[in-house]
Amino acid sequence: MGAATTTCELRVPFFDTDAMRVVHHANYVKYLELARVQLLDEHHRPYTEYVAEGLHFAVTRVELDYHQAARFDDRIAVTAWLRWVRGASLGVGYAIARGDELLVSGSTEHVLVDEKGRPRRLPKLQRAELAGLVAPQSG
Repeated sequence: MGAATTTCELRVPFFDTDAMRVVHHANYVKYLELARVQLLDEHHRPYTEYVAEGLHFAVTRVELDYHQAARFDDRIAVTAWLRWVRGASLGVGYAIARGDELLVSGSTEHVLVDEKGRPRRLPKLQRAELAGLVAPQSG
């Protein structure tokens, strides 16, 4: 069985594109966040519950590979899944596609922090729930 996934579908707005009507590279990071928040909402708990507790998943790493450009008015799908979960951090994988065509693949890493930016361990129950969304390692 694979990891739990979420797919967020969107239509590329004009304001996310450059003069060539190609999505500016920085905007893909926004698309990742939309899918990541939806992933938590659908499979774990709403991100707003973490925020209400004074906790946030701060981004510590972003890695993107651009395969093809998305353009104004394209309908794209951003799929997200948990790659790993540790004591105070987690990793998320992504694929952005236009139909069957892979546009961008990537990953982000996050650490749970409090309102002052200090790292905090994920509560045991929440860590176990999140770990249950990760695909089991083969071999």
